[in-house]
Amino acid sequence: MADIVVTEFLDPGPLEDLKKLYKVHVDTTLWSKPEELGAAISRAVAIIVRNRTQVTADLIAKAPKLKVVGRLGVGLDNIDLAACKARKVVVCPAIGANALSVAEYVIGTTLMLARIAAYSMNANVIKGEWLREKAGAGWEMAGKRLGIVGYGNIGQTVAGRARAMGMTVGAYDDYVPVSSAAWKDTERQTLDELLATSDVISLHCPLTADTRNLFDAKRLAQMKKGALLINAARGGVVHEPALADALKSGHLGGAAMDVFEVEPIDAKSGAVFAGVPNIILTPHVAGVTLESNDRISTVTVENVLRVLKG
Repeated sequence: MADIVVTEFLDPGPLEDLKKLYKVHVDTTLWSKPEELGAAISRAVAIIVRNRTQVTADLIAKAPKLKVVGRLGVGLDNIDLAACKARKVVVCPAIGANALSVAEYVIGTTLMLARIAAYSMNANVIKGEWLREKAGAGWEMAGKRLGIVGYGNIGQTVAGRARAMGMTVGAYDDYVPVSSAAWKDTERQTLDELLATSDVISLHCPLTADTRNLFDAKRLAQMKKGALLINAARGGVVHEPALADALKSGHLGGAAMDVFEVEPIDAKSGAVFAGVPNIILTPHVAGVTLESNDRISTVTVENVLRVLKG
């Protein structure tokens, strides 16, 4: 039986580092096979997961030797933290390792949505249709305002890049102290103030009981008409049918959704977005690039080894 079980993709280099010290079992489909996963970790001291693997209390109970959960990413809503704490199992997210990739995704999708008419012209240009007036109906970002919900490491990284484009920045986060240096160039706002003043809103909060459906029909209606919404945080923070309605009605100018209530998304869940205008849909990859995968894998392996070495 393996000492360490890896249930989702881990870069080859850090994986080889693990294999030099421990017996490692790798199966990137284990997350979808709970019975096999339970058997695989029965003697394991560590498990390394991404967001698909559900580390439940029942699973932890099947691993009496478990000491550490290495999370290839930062979201922890797929891990039963209370059960880990009760068993004294250390949970190690790869904090900061994908912040740059997520920030670039947010800025990139913001720029695309601001000029989505131009970026949707392939078929017209191929047919020889020169629709410059329609294609030119876009925004510049300089002088616009970005509102950030969740002002941790990723939110602050997004803010820096937005300011570099000439945007002003406001943020809502009750957990970042008023005295924090993070507020130096960012206005600390209530959520209502943020919704009323932001041209673009980017979400970077965890999924909790308080944030589930935080952006429902009521809150989406509070946003400025024509504003953009980017969700690269967690599925469930945005009520998807309400977002579809806000885009179809023209109240919102566009949205990018990288995360969904159901993941992997199925045809039934995805159907809510059929025919919705001005939307970019991606399969939970905002923080996934070649560079971030390397950083995340390296940091996670280092975290796991640090715990196992005491």
